[in-house]
Amino acid sequence: MRDPIYLDYNATAPIRPEVRDAVIAAFEVSGNPSSVHGFGRRARRVVEDARAEVAVLCGVAPARVVFTSGGTEANTAALRATGRTSVLVSEIEHDSVLETVPDAPRIPVTAGGLVDLEALERLLNAAEGPALVSVMRVNNETGAIQPLADVVRVAHAHGALVHSDAVQAAGRIPLDMDALGIDLMTLSAHKLGGPQGVGALIVRDGIPIVPVLRGGGQEHRRRAGTENVAGIAGFGAAARLAREGLDALGTLAELRDDMERRLIRAAQEAGKPALVYGHASPRVANTTCIAMPGATSETQIMTLDLAGIAVSAGSACSSGKVKPSHVLTAMGVPAAEAGSAIRISLGWATTAGDIDRLVEAWAALRRRTPSPGT
Repeated sequence: MRDPIYLDYNATAPIRPEVRDAVIAAFEVSGNPSSVHGFGRRARRVVEDARAEVAVLCGVAPARVVFTSGGTEANTAALRATGRTSVLVSEIEHDSVLETVPDAPRIPVTAGGLVDLEALERLLNAAEGPALVSVMRVNNETGAIQPLADVVRVAHAHGALVHSDAVQAAGRIPLDMDALGIDLMTLSAHKLGGPQGVGALIVRDGIPIVPVLRGGGQEHRRRAGTENVAGIAGFGAAARLAREGLDALGTLAELRDDMERRLIRAAQEAGKPALVYGHASPRVANTTCIAMPGATSETQIMTLDLAGIAVSAGSACSSGKVKPSHVLTAMGVPAAEAGSAIRISLGWATTAGDIDRLVEAWAALRRRTPSPGT
């Protein structure tokens, strides 16, 4: 039996060996990082060393990094902590944003999956009072890189703050929070090859934060609760490795682009369509969203899984079920077409051999699946 292949890095990247070592080493540290004795000081040093690594990844001072239980908590905190009652979010945000502010006006996107800046301007003109605008840096399904500098320019002209969910951007493009002008930013360790259950909210200097979790003075009174020392240690190691790996992204992009060309060619040879979404927009190097009209997303995922290959249909859902993509719907993709899309996401351990097996299995399914209407 051949080894399984993991191509779902946008859901969770496999933990890196160096991260595992950092987590294990941190488990040997016994103290509470809030304690003043020697044990506590050693635990505090682990936390602060990791905070420094995360800060360097984002181009900010360590004091601006607030550790959380993950990206979902960081997004929730960002949307609630500033006290702004007028909130605008893009239509393609992660559910942890959309469901935190379900009644917030939605900023539409173009057919290429990028935020419509003219629509943002109109919504800000209609907003009651200073707003908070939330636009992700990189879309988790298409890999499209959002025009954050332009979003910030438009928003700040209206006195609005800007939050960006950068979970899918960290380690995949250079991430300089101050150069972009972002006010609040979300990160998650497990997208970088770090442990699950730890993330961060990065806060621009001068923005007062009302903590969502109360009851302690941790994180400079911005997030109560004893810090997850081992998880944070792993986050720090993952952040360092992600920063060091930025130079290798060109190679990953070549692997992804070659994969897309081969998938499209295989479909053409079978006389059937294959559609890649967001390909005309700036994208991160590792992500492909491709549709096989005539085969549902679920059928493709199950077939590839039987071949030992893990892909997804977009955001990982807690129920494990495939659900329609709100991202593709927002881009104007017809429902039946969107229902035949899968996401393939590569990462630090992906090889050319992995891509060969994916193309082989996908092409075999494409050949035996009839096109719609045939």
